[in-house]
Amino acid sequence: MATIDQVAVGKLRDRVRREVDEGLLVSCQFALGFEGELVTHETYGEATNDTRYVMFSATKVFVASVVWQLIAEGLLDPAERIASYFPEFANNAKEAITLEQVMLHTSGFPYAPLGPPRWADRALRRSAMANWRLNWAPGTRYEYHPTAAHWVLAELIDTVTGNDYRDELERRVTTPLGIGRILGIAEADQQNVALLQVVGEPATPDELEATFGVRELITGEVNDAVLLGFNDPAARAVGVPGGGGIARADQIVRFYQALLHNPEGLWDQGVLDDARTNVRNRLPDPLTKTPANRSLGMILAGDDGRSNFRGMGRTLSPGAFGHNGAKGQIVWADPATGLSFACLTNGLDRNEVRQPRRDSAIASLAGVCATA
Repeated sequence: MATIDQVAVGKLRDRVRREVDEGLLVSCQFALGFEGELVTHETYGEATNDTRYVMFSATKVFVASVVWQLIAEGLLDPAERIASYFPEFANNAKEAITLEQVMLHTSGFPYAPLGPPRWADRALRRSAMANWRLNWAPGTRYEYHPTAAHWVLAELIDTVTGNDYRDELERRVTTPLGIGRILGIAEADQQNVALLQVVGEPATPDELEATFGVRELITGEVNDAVLLGFNDPAARAVGVPGGGGIARADQIVRFYQALLHNPEGLWDQGVLDDARTNVRNRLPDPLTKTPANRSLGMILAGDDGRSNFRGMGRTLSPGAFGHNGAKGQIVWADPATGLSFACLTNGLDRNEVRQPRRDSAIASLAGVCATA
């Protein structure tokens, strides 16, 4: 029977806090779950265990978890066209895009704009989405959609349930799991949310070329200015479905333990198993050339030796699943060990080489915290 290796947990703890101790990161919080229980939840720097962090793209799986329920209920179908639920979406040659393509980031509108103030009003969001144009033919390539795809998912949740997507996530998933609301936090309820801060210096062109083969990275909407926008209480209150969740590490770890164990059948087991195991998108990432290994809503570690490029370090099993967030938010679960892990920081490291290396090192150390 597997048990927690406390020596390994100590090494993980030391690595998580290293940049905090060295003065680079303002704070860092991590949690480790195992076989349905919380093992540890620790915070370093200018924060406490009550501090909540912006999750960025780690939010995406929470939103997908509502879609999985709606698929099981017959209200949504991965093969169905978005325009069947939202007719105006068909404008500008988008009529053939399916729900599956949206969830796999193959739908062809990675840069579609939708920001403040329109993102706070459903009618304006629908109008914006109807006017989006394609960058490439849907289904022909993979390119990460930082926020656009999940605005579509939010609209579908609103449409088929008749309720607000943020409330549906709370009602259907986070309240039953005892986690509380993590998306669309009212301004009056934003106590203890860590203030995001830019830290460090950018990697040099030579460092970028040695790591990625290019001398400049195109960040698109995942840039410091956009991310710092989540310091605005109004932006946090919106509940951006692709990147605006706010949570503690222990809340995320408990959610991922639920994905491992499906307590009280919260999700249909067949739909959940599909999301946890079925790789539907193996198209290469345009920058790293690494196959996407995406299921309906999650990234799977895979057995090709490239799991570190997918944010899961080098020690997880091929069946591990999860979804990191920008600038060092690490989130995954591994059915082979029973572990789930989350690491959050409010330090937006400018160094595009150091930060993913740190993520890989931390994820790798977390992956060996259970022994057979």
